[in-house]
Amino acid sequence: MAKKYKSTERFLIGDPRFDNVVLSKFINNIMHGGKKSVAEKVVYNALAIIGKRVKDADPIEVFNIAIENVKPMLEVRSRRVGGATYQIPVEVSRKRQYSLAIRWILIAIRKRKGKPLSQKLADELIDAYNRQGTAITVRENTHRMAEANKAFAHFAW
Repeated sequence: MAKKYKSTERFLIGDPRFDNVVLSKFINNIMHGGKKSVAEKVVYNALAIIGKRVKDADPIEVFNIAIENVKPMLEVRSRRVGGATYQIPVEVSRKRQYSLAIRWILIAIRKRKGKPLSQKLADELIDAYNRQGTAITVRENTHRMAEANKAFAHFAW
C-alpha cells in the first residue's frame, strides 16, 4: 500500500537525467517564459563542460558541492526596537539556504558577460566548487555582516 502524505507535504521530483531534486529546482529557476527544455539544455551543457574540465569528480558531485559551499548559515534581518532599526543575525532554514545559494549563483552568472549561458554557469559552478567566485563572495559578505552584528542577537524573536 502506498504511503499517505499529509496535505502540506509536496512530492519532490528530481530532474530527468540525474534524478536530483536540487538540480531540478535549479533548472526551474533558470527557466524564462516557461521554456524548460531550453533551461535543461543550458544546465546539462554546463555539466558536460564541468565533466571535461574537472577530471577527478563527477559533474553532479561538483554541482552539489558548489551549492553546499554557497549556502549561507547566517543572515541578518532588520528589527525595529524602540526608535532604532537593528540588523539581527539569525540562522537560515535549510530550504532558504538552497534558495539563496541558487539565487546568488544565477545573479553571478547573469552579471558575467561575453560567453554563452552554459559556459558562464560552468565557470561559476567550478569557482564555487573551489570556494571562489562571485557567489562565494556574497556568502562571505553575508556571514561577515552577521558576525559584525552579533551584539544585537539578543533582539532576535
